[in-house]
Amino acid sequence: MSYTIAILGMALITFVIKAGLFIVGDRIAFPPLVRQALDFVPVTVLTAIVVPMLLAPSGGAIELTWHNPQLVAGVAAVLIAALTRRPLLTIVASLAVFLAWKLLVLA
Repeated sequence: MSYTIAILGMALITFVIKAGLFIVGDRIAFPPLVRQALDFVPVTVLTAIVVPMLLAPSGGAIELTWHNPQLVAGVAAVLIAALTRRPLLTIVASLAVFLAWKLLVLA
């Protein structure tokens, strides 16, 4: 029962925050510095999610070795993205590197 109340409470809070932003969003003018800072939020959040998974995939200590296929695929993804600027190619190629590394190198 307490889980249900917690989930409903979180849903209500999320709804109130998002509805409030939609209702008063046009009337609020953020300063230019705040608008510029908000442009970095998606990159920051994505980095905060991805980097721990690359560096410590098992959730323990940091694994900076060639035995870490997530790190190898992450490095490949960064290189491919920097060279080609094509997101779909980056995703497909880095997944291929991950799978090949896991099946051929670490097998």
